[in-house]
Amino acid sequence: MKQLLFSFLTLLCSSIQAQEMIRIETESSALVLKIGKNKKLYQTYFGTKLNNGSEYEFISKENTKKFVINDGNPLIDLRHLAYPTFGTDNLFEPAIRIKHNDGNPSLELEYQNHNSAKIDANTTETVIRLKDPQYPVFVDLHYKVFYKENVIESWTEIQHQEKKPVMLYNYASSALHLDADKYWLTQFYSDVVEEMRMEESQLTRGSKVIDSKLGVRTNMFASPNFFLSLNSKSGENTGEVIAGTIAWSGNFKHKFEIDNNNELRIVSGINEFASEYNLEPKEIFKTPAFIYTFSNNGKGQASRNLHSWARKYGLKDGEKSRLTLLNNWETTFFDFDQNKLANMFTDAKTLGVDMFLLDDGWFGNKYPRSGSTSGLGDWQATKAKLPDGIGFLLEQAKKTDVKFGIWIEPEMINEKTELYEKHPDWVLSLPNREKSFYRTQLVLDLCNPKVQDFVFKVVDDIMQTQSGVAFFKWDCNRMMTSAYSTYLKNQQSHLFIDYTKGLYKVLDRIKSKYPNLPMMLCAGGGGRSDYGMLNYFTEFWASDNTDPFDRIFIQWGYSNFYPALAVCNHVTSMGNQSIKFRTDVTMMGKLGFDIHVGGLKDDELKYCQEAVANYKRLSPAIWQGELYRLVSPYEDSRAVLMYVNENKTKSVLFSYTLHPLTDPNYGLVRLEGLDAKKMYKVEEINVMPKGKKTFEESGTVYSGDFLMKIGLKVSSSRQENSVVLEITAVE
Repeated sequence: MKQLLFSFLTLLCSSIQAQEMIRIETESSALVLKIGKNKKLYQTYFGTKLNNGSEYEFISKENTKKFVINDGNPLIDLRHLAYPTFGTDNLFEPAIRIKHNDGNPSLELEYQNHNSAKIDANTTETVIRLKDPQYPVFVDLHYKVFYKENVIESWTEIQHQEKKPVMLYNYASSALHLDADKYWLTQFYSDVVEEMRMEESQLTRGSKVIDSKLGVRTNMFASPNFFLSLNSKSGENTGEVIAGTIAWSGNFKHKFEIDNNNELRIVSGINEFASEYNLEPKEIFKTPAFIYTFSNNGKGQASRNLHSWARKYGLKDGEKSRLTLLNNWETTFFDFDQNKLANMFTDAKTLGVDMFLLDDGWFGNKYPRSGSTSGLGDWQATKAKLPDGIGFLLEQAKKTDVKFGIWIEPEMINEKTELYEKHPDWVLSLPNREKSFYRTQLVLDLCNPKVQDFVFKVVDDIMQTQSGVAFFKWDCNRMMTSAYSTYLKNQQSHLFIDYTKGLYKVLDRIKSKYPNLPMMLCAGGGGRSDYGMLNYFTEFWASDNTDPFDRIFIQWGYSNFYPALAVCNHVTSMGNQSIKFRTDVTMMGKLGFDIHVGGLKDDELKYCQEAVANYKRLSPAIWQGELYRLVSPYEDSRAVLMYVNENKTKSVLFSYTLHPLTDPNYGLVRLEGLDAKKMYKVEEINVMPKGKKTFEESGTVYSGDFLMKIGLKVSSSRQENSVVLEITAVE
């Protein structure tokens, strides 16, 4: 009996010791947490993974000297709390702030237990339970590790067992702590037709915030993505860098705070602005995932980590093919009928694309959609334009052997609609105020389950037409202003959160009923491109600015966080560049066309047909390959990038010359990502009929070693000129 008791105590002691340090590791990085003597949970390390895991203890001992001594000094005791609280002695940004039933505004969190469960061979989830020692308030910290992709998702689940609701004021998804000499932040600012522009600056003492308060179309001015470089600016292939983003389609917030000891705290999650939340007893408040990766090989590797993760886990059907398409918008705008559209199906077939996409203007009868001021919300085919309905278009598309897609904007409404006449209470609008319009639109109240049912029915009804359409373009052209929900009554501070959750409920229903239905996410351009929405969408529209010169910068920005098959690019008539330049720029992502095919010259049409054929042949490398950004348009008067497939047998290189002031006399560009031992044939493709190739050595065979150590002269010196190289391994 004594021996049995001794064995039990030994096992218990070893278990307690094992729990003192919690290692959350990917293939190349590690996040290490430690339970202090005061039962608080601290982060002691985040960075490159050590070969010998036991040596994290050395880091821990050095770092924990700051906080294991309980001398009452808040500058010592509470630094690096894994999930900082508010109301006691934390002097810096809290991750959580709460008010209890008795009015007490403080929260303490002590470690209770943790467990790790293997979801599959690549994915592990660790859950750490924390509890207030005086109140029945529980916080579970979740860390989901994608081992090979070196990506971590962090979120929290907050609940309580008090007798009445408690008020949540702050509820972050994650708090990360970093110790470096200097910190460099790369953020991505936006505006209409100016999406995802990069800006890098050194963080100084105090706070820096990147956030959105727009409710809908929340990426309109600020992107939820960032790079954070440690000690010095990171390059594409050098430096320690963290790439982070949030999987939330409502208001978001990243706060970067450098304290008096030059230590950085990053608190990320839902923006709590105007969003105090009454949490009912036993209700679980689950925050969205903060998604991040660490690279000690620069921003390029961080991007490839996120791309690999996104294709497998973050993007709907990320490992499947995409549809090339012809859109009618810039050819017809609102001026079309069913015969004109049917003729455009033939144009799509002539180009060689997979699908015709019908854009705005096909719906509304009492108030036909002949412009932007009416019809939005009345989702029935306009009899004057489509007397035989969508069914006729589906039949004609089938006869032409192209697929048929359609545009909708189901979250928004015009006042001049039958829907508004029946349900004026379904819109977000302040009582006793003038209605606030943007683009003549109002926002439907997706907090309301009846509105959720209506929005789902928009898609469901269209899908019930014959065999259903093959593709949806889901648009969202305004943000929230004067936001007030009649449905929420006295809980208006729930609006921004409940709207997003209501939208997700609709999309869950669509995804459940139509799991194989591809959909494009659009928002007046790039106002929506987050991994909360991309769980339901196969791709997103990057910008309404399709001028290829501007698009290079826009698409370059998106490439930092999103794989190529997620970024929709269309060849249009915007800009004065050649059809070759316009097409080559769109091939950098997911190719589409929005042009008057009948207006193309013979050589332009032939070029487009050959480019589409090349794209379809090379799309596996572009969509699923690893991206290497070789020359940045922010640093040179050109942009060069390449994609390499998994087994390094096929690569595609794109080179775009911008606006050099004089003859640039561009030098050699070293390629990346190839196999040094393989031999590669390099051929220039996408050449205009009877045109001269820019790459004079086209057809030459080089070793991968040569291409990566010496390089090639890949760029034209002519303004707004492009070169596309196909690189193929040969025996």
